[in-house]
Amino acid sequence: MPALASGPVRIRPAEAAARVVMLALVAALTYAFTGSAAQLGWIVLLAVAAVPSFLARGHAVLAPLGRAGEVLVTCLAAGSVAAAADTADRVTGGFGAEAVLPYLAVPLLTAALRRRQTEGIGLLVLSAVTMAASGLLFDTMHGGYAAVCIQWLVQGAIITFATETMRQLLQPPDPTPQPYAEATRLLTQLRSVARSLPGATLDPGGISEHLLEELRAVAPGHRAAVLSASGGGRLVVLAQTGAERVDWETTLDADSGIADAWATQQPQTASRSQARSHPGGDVSSLVVPLVAGVRTIGLVILETDASGAYPSSVVQSVTEVTGPASLRLEAALLFDDVRSLATNEERQRLAREIHDGVAQELVMVGYGIDNAQATLPEGAEETAEELRTLRAEVTRVITELRLSLFELRSEVDRNGGLAAAIAEYARTLGTSAGLRVHFTFDESTARLPAATEAELLRIAQEAITNARKHAGASNLWVTCTVDPPYAEIEVSDDGKGFADTRPDGRYGLTIMAERAERIRGRLKITPRHPSGTTVAVVLGTPPRRDSVRDSVSAPEGE
Repeated sequence: MPALASGPVRIRPAEAAARVVMLALVAALTYAFTGSAAQLGWIVLLAVAAVPSFLARGHAVLAPLGRAGEVLVTCLAAGSVAAAADTADRVTGGFGAEAVLPYLAVPLLTAALRRRQTEGIGLLVLSAVTMAASGLLFDTMHGGYAAVCIQWLVQGAIITFATETMRQLLQPPDPTPQPYAEATRLLTQLRSVARSLPGATLDPGGISEHLLEELRAVAPGHRAAVLSASGGGRLVVLAQTGAERVDWETTLDADSGIADAWATQQPQTASRSQARSHPGGDVSSLVVPLVAGVRTIGLVILETDASGAYPSSVVQSVTEVTGPASLRLEAALLFDDVRSLATNEERQRLAREIHDGVAQELVMVGYGIDNAQATLPEGAEETAEELRTLRAEVTRVITELRLSLFELRSEVDRNGGLAAAIAEYARTLGTSAGLRVHFTFDESTARLPAATEAELLRIAQEAITNARKHAGASNLWVTCTVDPPYAEIEVSDDGKGFADTRPDGRYGLTIMAERAERIRGRLKITPRHPSGTTVAVVLGTPPRRDSVRDSVSAPEGE
């Protein structure tokens, strides 16, 4: 039998008062109708029957049995009190049942308020059967008794079926927060929490690097990495350590410990490397899933060039470190997603406003200038020349706006990759400015995190835009090297370089530096020999010493 309660019984004063008042009312009516103190025994019995349903109101068995007991006693008492009232000639015709039956509302209302409609229907059926049995038992089954019983059965049915509707009508609607209000509340909380974090960071790369540093103290390893999901059944490398760059397996449909750990959410050990290529020899690998709640958010891979390096004791030590880190990494990844969504939405909003607002108005200004030129009288050559100059300037501004719209709407396609997005942008802007664009791409099949790719694209866009607007160049060289978590984007031109004549470009440099710092990258600006400027952003460390290409000696392709 389950316990009645986990602690002392809590009496609800309002409920207790209501029951006491109802019992007192029924007792007074019973004595008034019958004049017999013996009939008050039914009231005492009714109070006893009410104890389980009142004190054990939350119990799954005792509470319903208590309410059924109240119904049985009430209906049996109705027949007895009606017979006693007839004998005393105080209330004849069986109407004496009216003294007790009001209590029938108590168990029925209790069941209805607890949203137990099935129980309420059962109590109604029990009431009808018991009333009939009591009438036959006490020989009161005639007009008045039947009328009173039917009256209270109808009222009981109303209580059972109408209480929930009345509750919904009387209860004020729950104040459901509007989506944007809820989003504001959550983002405000997130900002407060982020400021209180150690280092006030929610950077997935930084958290992953810190996790690898923690694991060095508990497990041997020549190389290690933290991978996270990027969509499409692929993983991205957030951070890695080791003497050489490793081409980790990043697909979840391959036959590997990575795929098994992701699917089972359990650590996996293997005697083979989790990289796509390995020179061979003794290898021990350990893949530990990073699980937050019921969702796998990433993996930690540890490898060492020795056999049997990860026994169960080491696995347990590693999981003790990765457990708390999973929550930190999930928070950082969610924050990255929120920031990317907000940024992309704002860029799209700005693009729509520019297109529907300023751009359309400038087009109308251009049409007005064309109309003015067409209606000029003969001999107004000076005015015509001024209008042609003005029309050319409006056309230039419209072109700049269209290029700005293209920049705002440019995104990294998760299927095409970072290099393809940069190439499309450079080709479009190069064509508009009459630049000859040369491409050199070396992009791994592994992908960077989406937020990192977006920032690298914006940096490349700013560098290309500066070269187009300010350099006065004829050629543009774009080099893109991606080998996660390393990446380098380099944009070179053969223009006049960053001199004081390019003040607008200085603001662009500040923006690029801020973006590079956001993804833990480095921005480098150097003169290009014999003329021009090279802008490069480097993320991580190169896999090989010769991987950082010189823009002059790199092979060119259009």
